[in-house]
Amino acid sequence: MYDQEREELVNILREKGITDERVLTAFSKVERHLFVPDVMKHHSYKDVALPIGYEQTISQPYTVAFMTQALKTKPGDKVLEIGTGSGYQAAILLAMGVKVFSIERNHDIYHRTQKLFDQLGLRAALRFGDGTIGWEEYAPYDGIIVTAGAPSVPKRLVKQLAVGGRMIIPIGDRKLQTMKVITKISEDELKTEEIPNFAFVPLIGKEGWKEE
Repeated sequence: MYDQEREELVNILREKGITDERVLTAFSKVERHLFVPDVMKHHSYKDVALPIGYEQTISQPYTVAFMTQALKTKPGDKVLEIGTGSGYQAAILLAMGVKVFSIERNHDIYHRTQKLFDQLGLRAALRFGDGTIGWEEYAPYDGIIVTAGAPSVPKRLVKQLAVGGRMIIPIGDRKLQTMKVITKISEDELKTEEIPNFAFVPLIGKEGWKEE
């Protein structure tokens, strides 16, 4: 089901500059329609963000692919995801052999995605809570991926990143952000690359935006 649509999506991602074959293979395997609400299923393989309820979205496939490629993970790497949402980003990482730890602040979305992962046999560590303070118990992480826009880089997340690890995080205002790709060179030194013009829902929490 949807096999052809999935292959077409992979071709779109290639055309838009996604070159990592491991990322593209994951996109050809993971069935995005399983993570999309029923009324939206016919849009599952369009390269657009879709609403999943509670003012949250499942990110545009290109954005997921871009962030995943920028993480530069290896199989067996430990990645912390801030904002589980639909679970699609976590499923892509799992398909690439990554160990995923993911935090979701919306209780209903957390339960819904946990149930979906159980049904699909996806093995990720999911947690309900404030993602801006991370998940110290399992730190350090080889990669941290933040799927909501933050006003600044949460210090606790930087602390939980392993030396040599990478964090991908959109920083800006509530409407438009710049994607920051942060590499931790040493405990005191970070290298940052910036890619403008991304739009995410706001990152809410102690080290993010306050709830309106």
